[in-house]
Amino acid sequence: MDLSNLKPAAGSVKTQGKRLGRGQGSGKGGTSTKGHKGQKAISGYSKKIGFEGGQMPLQRRLPKFGFKNKFRKEYKAVNLDTLEAFAEKTGIVAIDVETLVNAGLAPKNSLVKVLGNGTLTKKLDVKAHAFSNSAKTAIEALQGTTAVIQ
Repeated sequence: MDLSNLKPAAGSVKTQGKRLGRGQGSGKGGTSTKGHKGQKAISGYSKKIGFEGGQMPLQRRLPKFGFKNKFRKEYKAVNLDTLEAFAEKTGIVAIDVETLVNAGLAPKNSLVKVLGNGTLTKKLDVKAHAFSNSAKTAIEALQGTTAVIQ
């Protein structure tokens, strides 16, 4: 063993990449691989998102159409047959949004609307943010209660 075949342990040395701006002898001094002058050679350069060198950007070339209502409420739909299966499985009669979230039937912090798809055979007490007319009549036909929460 001699000094010519010594090397560090495997994985102990990370390659540092190019050392820029460390003198002419490094081969990467002076302009630090950025070329001469120009916008990109200046420190602090950052290109705006969507900038195409002065050409009209794509988001301004394309036509705009439609309307986005910023007051729109998005509801997570839960059908009566889903509520029926959930009540059969767990034995819970009073169903609210928190129980639906814990069961994985609705995402956290979402508005829940009960829809009338499917049939109902059990009396259920349901609390949700909204009900369809068919769901409300189906629940109340079996002496169940529906409560709208805010």
